[in-house]
Amino acid sequence: MKAGEFLANKNNDAVRPRRGGNVLWGIYAWILFVSGVLCAVLFTVFVPGLDRRRRCVTAVGRGFFQAAGIPASVSGLHHLPEDHCIVVANHASYLDGVILQAFLPPRFGYVIKGEMRKIPVAHFLLRRIGSRFVERYVTSGSARDARALLKAASSGESLAFFPEGTFIATPGLGRFRHGAFAAALKAGLPVVPVVISGSRKILSAGQFLPRHGGLELQILPAIVPDEAAYESAAMLARETRQRILSRLDEPDLVVADDARM
Repeated sequence: MKAGEFLANKNNDAVRPRRGGNVLWGIYAWILFVSGVLCAVLFTVFVPGLDRRRRCVTAVGRGFFQAAGIPASVSGLHHLPEDHCIVVANHASYLDGVILQAFLPPRFGYVIKGEMRKIPVAHFLLRRIGSRFVERYVTSGSARDARALLKAASSGESLAFFPEGTFIATPGLGRFRHGAFAAALKAGLPVVPVVISGSRKILSAGQFLPRHGGLELQILPAIVPDEAAYESAAMLARETRQRILSRLDEPDLVVADDARM
């Protein structure tokens, strides 16, 4: 055997246990996640009151990350207003909703893409903790859902959005939809930008088994939607997006797309 072949085989042997360990950890994480979902569903069935159900699901979410050995750094909680507000975060992974549910105060209702209605267990769980669903492709449904969100925001409900609407495997921040920002302007609610880092590495689009990694959640200072400063939802969305992009260690996909055109 040649020296190069020997070194290559030696390196491969060193990598195999690591890969095997990653696979085992990924399976373990899935088992934990499914168990956590089942526990959360039971809580939402038997625990009375929306606030109590949200607190239970938040505890389950935090328990999942702790049991899975996923370290999470959370900063800027003091930037969340004591009164109602709207949180907007970048979207990079299937885990992002779980992350916000686990580490934000349990008073938020989450705005979820309407396709989740087709997954019975997820739909039931999300509905029982006060999540709201938004159609992205059906015009009549989108208009109806937009009116419902505006009504919820105007009544003082705290909401959390992923304004990109979805996520892809390619790292970067996509274009923001304006629904969250229109609701904030109409209701006069502060917008709180939130930066999620690390979730794409753990479980990205098209990836089945999660990989071990750490998480960071940065809660940035709130933006007060003063009509003198932000005349439109587009302006408020642009400002919020720039603040998130300034803290996110990923490229601007909008600029990249425009450059290719």
